Amino acid sequence: MDDPQPTERELEALKVLWQQDEATVRQICDEIAATGEELAYTTVLSLLQVMEQKGLVSHRREGKAYVYLPLLEKEKTLRQLASGFLERVFDGSLDEYLVHALGSRRVSKTELQLLETMIAEAKRPASRKPRSKGKQK
Repeated sequence: MDDPQPTERELEALKVLWQQDEATVRQICDEIAATGEELAYTTVLSLLQVMEQKGLVSHRREGKAYVYLPLLEKEKTLRQLASGFLERVFDGSLDEYLVHALGSRRVSKTELQLLETMIAEAKRPASRKPRSKGKQK
């Protein structure tokens, strides 16, 4: 069974949890507010309760506060979301997506170097690609 896909707002909370490994409702509220979106404490609490029902997060009690932890792996989740976006919006056409993505803003030198490295990796024959060891976080 596939992992449940987070909504946009759930993804905001997950990003906080991935960055901090765990956080209270108040900490998540404050981090989301720092991005310019003010959400009431009760709204974030309700969001996290729904996310827990969906299997996206879990919690433990610490004193009077609940500390939430992500249950989804960041890289796997972002890969699934990107793949779904590519299929939904660009019918799976990676080149069309890249044309739009690269044309929408100025690309930094570092980003270009990363893209060049990824393209070089993709060009390597499958038998010569190094195998990754361990889990990525």
